Amino acid sequence: MADLDLTTILLMALAGFGAGWIDAVVGGGGLVQLPALLLGFPGASPAQLLATNKIASIFGTTTSSITYWRRVRPDLRTALPMAAVAYVGAVGGALIGLHIPKTAFNPIILVMLVVVGAYTVAKPSLGHETALRFDGHRHTVIAMITGFVIGVYDGALGPGTGSFLVFALVGLMGYAFLEASAKAKIANFATNLGALTVFIPGGHVMWKIGAVMAVANIAGGYVGARTAVARGSRFVRVVFVVVLVAFIIRIGGSVLGFWS
Repeated sequence: MADLDLTTILLMALAGFGAGWIDAVVGGGGLVQLPALLLGFPGASPAQLLATNKIASIFGTTTSSITYWRRVRPDLRTALPMAAVAYVGAVGGALIGLHIPKTAFNPIILVMLVVVGAYTVAKPSLGHETALRFDGHRHTVIAMITGFVIGVYDGALGPGTGSFLVFALVGLMGYAFLEASAKAKIANFATNLGALTVFIPGGHVMWKIGAVMAVANIAGGYVGARTAVARGSRFVRVVFVVVLVAFIIRIGGSVLGFWS
């Protein structure tokens, strides 16, 4: 830690805790952690930033996944197949991400966030109760396709992955926000693991700062999961909309050149 000043350590710890909390409730913690890492380490390569973000996030998603499992008991018959293909997708996405500048994704992310946000606001009852739109084998297949596609995205870049998983489970498949968050955490753990399967052997992780952010992410993930379970789907929906608006402003301003 000798090469890290106290201000940078505190900034990364705060970002890690906030990202862990947001990730546990609605997903999208990477949109907090990645800008913080870029600010703290402007000379780092995109692969280093992505890898360090993943090493911190996987500890937070592990913590929140366990907390959700104990308190919500999500159906693993959907969550595990979805997570398995999400892992494969993330491995492939990480290999792609090594060669694609992250700035190329900002306009795409912005459009996706605007569409997701508008759809969620336009349907006030969305995600209040579980009303599955598919059943049986078809339900599992759609969950797996969703997991794979979002897994590829997470491996390649990642910001907003948790939010996209939650939205897919709510808007496409008909889950309530709380149950969707529980399943999304399991899939998000798998996508983080898939990306790290590529990033760790490649030597891209900044381990010292990653350790600081991992500890903070664990704390944030634990507090966030307990808060979401205690407050229920309505609370998660409100946080989901607030986080989406914040992300749209942050990324939209970057795309339009208002800030870096």
